[in-house]
Amino acid sequence: MNVDEPILDDARRLEAADTLNLLPNTASAARQVRESWRLAQEAGVGSLAADGRPRAVVVVGVGASALAGDVLDAVAGQAAPVPVIAHHRHGLPGWAGVADVILAVSVSGTSAETLSAVEEAHRRGCRLAVVGPADSPLSHLAELARAPFVALPEARPAYTGLWSLAVPLLAAAAALGVHREGEAAIEAAAVRLEAMATRCRPTSESFVNPAKTLALELAGALPLWWGTTRLTEVAATRAAGVLAVSAGYPALVGALPHPAEEQVALFRGAFGSGNGGAGSAGGDGDAADDDLADFFRDRVDDEAVVRLRLILLRDPAGEHPEIARAAERAVVLAGEHGVGVTELRAEGTAPLERLASLIGLIDFAGSYVGLALGVDPGAALRLRELGTPR
Repeated sequence: MNVDEPILDDARRLEAADTLNLLPNTASAARQVRESWRLAQEAGVGSLAADGRPRAVVVVGVGASALAGDVLDAVAGQAAPVPVIAHHRHGLPGWAGVADVILAVSVSGTSAETLSAVEEAHRRGCRLAVVGPADSPLSHLAELARAPFVALPEARPAYTGLWSLAVPLLAAAAALGVHREGEAAIEAAAVRLEAMATRCRPTSESFVNPAKTLALELAGALPLWWGTTRLTEVAATRAAGVLAVSAGYPALVGALPHPAEEQVALFRGAFGSGNGGAGSAGGDGDAADDDLADFFRDRVDDEAVVRLRLILLRDPAGEHPEIARAAERAVVLAGEHGVGVTELRAEGTAPLERLASLIGLIDFAGSYVGLALGVDPGAALRLRELGTPR
């Protein structure tokens, strides 16, 4: 695997290679947050609260739009007075009805799954709000249902528009009393994203640029992203998606305690150290693991071996003490087995700000990985075998 490290410190080469302007679009995150909050208010999402608190909030979205619902779920958290449920299929759950609110989001406005869910919500008499591009099939359905419609402000690569998709959902949920983060939390997240864009800008050199540093740690490794809270689980999912779309790069996603309890076995597998490390126990099973790792090592030049790297996403403000101890043990265990570790900690006070601090960094790093590997982001994002981005 050829990693072109010098390109990361050459702003002109980065600009030339970034054929979809992923870096400038990622840097627009703070503007997206502020603009989308305003557009949601102007669209009248507050009217959803006229009939009181719903029984449940169902967030409909697939593809690039699906994570917007996860953002709402993570920000609302376990303190939410009603369930926040993500739905990624055609239609609606059989139980959804007039007592529930449906929030539908589509970056293309043409997703068959989302369109069918909006039609079904209208037929069942659910309260409904929609986010998507203007003058699209989705916007026409929203008009037919007389539902608040938040138009996406501008066209951009699907994965760089997360905040334009997610913030209107947060605005709707705030109006419904599903979570308590209002305009102050929105502004705090925007400020955090602005600061991250400054630190991660293309002209900032690798040794002081956290996104470029992270990109160099990821490139050539097999990343295993573990979250320690629901919020950091969402950031881990975002990381794997961004690496796939921006860099054509694989990653594994997990969380403590589950499925990390199973994934920890990877430390001793073909992509880990393969020798058990100083802290391993003996036994026939361990010997078999060593033999398997040796089989792979003997057939590949050491320089070409892809090694596992644990990327541990921490959220001290929201971690259960037992999970915090498990995270510390995971770092020790990874070291004993020769697995590299990167720890990233959420920063900020409110959940949205803490999530933004991680996603802001991850989004820049994903783009830098692709550019360092020589991946044309335009070509990667034009792969549509499974359908359009939704």
